[in-house]
Amino acid sequence: MSLSTITIPLHQVTRLGLRQDHTLHYQLSPEELIQDVLRLQEGVLNDTGALVIRTGEFTGRSPKDKFTVKDEITANTVHWNEFNLPLEEKYFHIIQKRIVEHLNSKNELWVRDAYACADPRYRINIRVVNEKPAINLFAHNMFLRPTEEQLENFTPDWHILSAPELRLDPAECGIRQHNAAVISFKHKTILIAGTGYTGETKKGIFTVLNYILPQEKGVLSMHCSANIGEKGDTALFFGLSGTGKTTLSADPQRRLIGDDEHGWTHNGVFNFEGGCYAKCIDLSEEKEPEIFHAIRPGALVENAVFHAGTSTINFADKSITENTRVSYPLDFISNAQEPSVGNIPANIFFLTCDAYGVLPPVSRLTPAQAMYQFISGYTAKVAGTEAGVTEPKSTFSACFGAPFLPLHPGRYAAMLGEKLRKQDVKVWMINTGWTGGAYGTGNRIKLAYTRAMITAALEGRLDEVAYENHPVFGMAVPQSCPDVPAEILNPRNTWADKTAYDTATRNLAQQFIKNFEKYTAGVPEEILEAAPKI
Repeated sequence: MSLSTITIPLHQVTRLGLRQDHTLHYQLSPEELIQDVLRLQEGVLNDTGALVIRTGEFTGRSPKDKFTVKDEITANTVHWNEFNLPLEEKYFHIIQKRIVEHLNSKNELWVRDAYACADPRYRINIRVVNEKPAINLFAHNMFLRPTEEQLENFTPDWHILSAPELRLDPAECGIRQHNAAVISFKHKTILIAGTGYTGETKKGIFTVLNYILPQEKGVLSMHCSANIGEKGDTALFFGLSGTGKTTLSADPQRRLIGDDEHGWTHNGVFNFEGGCYAKCIDLSEEKEPEIFHAIRPGALVENAVFHAGTSTINFADKSITENTRVSYPLDFISNAQEPSVGNIPANIFFLTCDAYGVLPPVSRLTPAQAMYQFISGYTAKVAGTEAGVTEPKSTFSACFGAPFLPLHPGRYAAMLGEKLRKQDVKVWMINTGWTGGAYGTGNRIKLAYTRAMITAALEGRLDEVAYENHPVFGMAVPQSCPDVPAEILNPRNTWADKTAYDTATRNLAQQFIKNFEKYTAGVPEEILEAAPKI
């Protein structure tokens, strides 16, 4: 039996309210989907054979238009905040009706069955219904792909209905504007309307798993990358955009488990996804060879621009967006781990790009400090949106993924703390940002030094060196590290003006304390005690 001979049972389509006389393209191969995109003139091929599309009005997620249905299941379990916006159930039904009507107005639809979670104990089956073949290709790349045998009796646990061309009536639908991404845990359905940004599909399922796995399965869901060494030692890398998460987890000496979403069970780690969704801005073969070579037939590139008169992507071109992306199956990476599971982590790295030049380039955290830093989710970016603005700007995102966490951050931190104690995991903070001063005065820490620090930690070569505690932030700072100059390990020593360093440290500590105020009611005293001391 081939995939092309497998058909979706008609009653499963009509149950959604969809017409029976659609041309339903079910479980098409990437080659077939690409041909459909080209036929509809919704994309073009670049010179390496990858499909290049534009996502329209939205080139990124729209967090103010992402809603969770507030009902008897979620009312007292979801942590309602600026990311978890409530929507009355009646509006869910209205939006679903409008999406189904819109899909029924189309002559052809694309349907795909897939699943999330590489560990079969936690697998959830997903059915995606699209009006765009490119989004169906994205689902093929990013979710895990069932075998022919699994498809024969496939029953979806969750549905995703995607209608990017539909413009909703905000007043009728109880939303902010014409687009929305809505999750209903009661109806196990994700509705996406008015946006063609494919990441809404990926992050919708991630949000679902962040709700289900900790509460129902006792699994810690995490926004991180993961790799595994030859000895079976697993490492996790947490970090916000720009901190080096993708770069530092892509180690030729280690196999990649996944680049973004994972679960931590009582006996190991598993990838949620079947692919990677990598940023392309300023991509080069030298810096990111694996990603660069993954842009080939079957890959989906979003919002990239060609060099004039060619079909060669200009990776430096930001004229559409800085958030240019490519999705591709995990097996496009030469050193991908198959299946994408690993052992209990031996090391965890919290990556931050501290543009203030305050934090040490490498330090070790106690379990309480780890939970505090996990909830804080800190990095500092250089503001570049206005001409002449060069001052660093702090960014805090709880658990390094606040927009996707339906539960209180303290819930995830408590699970992390329990695992750290039971499983004796080492937690490190790595500053990939500045030293010797803030941005504009100091220098960016060399990537070679950062790699050397991570390698030393992974190989256990930082276990026996002497440490001293940072006087304000409290983390243990090694006084020596193989292949790294000792003078850069203590950040205060790298500043010519020691008083200026002390002032910058106090200012950053105050920002940490201020940010953490919103979480104090949901975390135990030991975490609060791990705050910076001014």
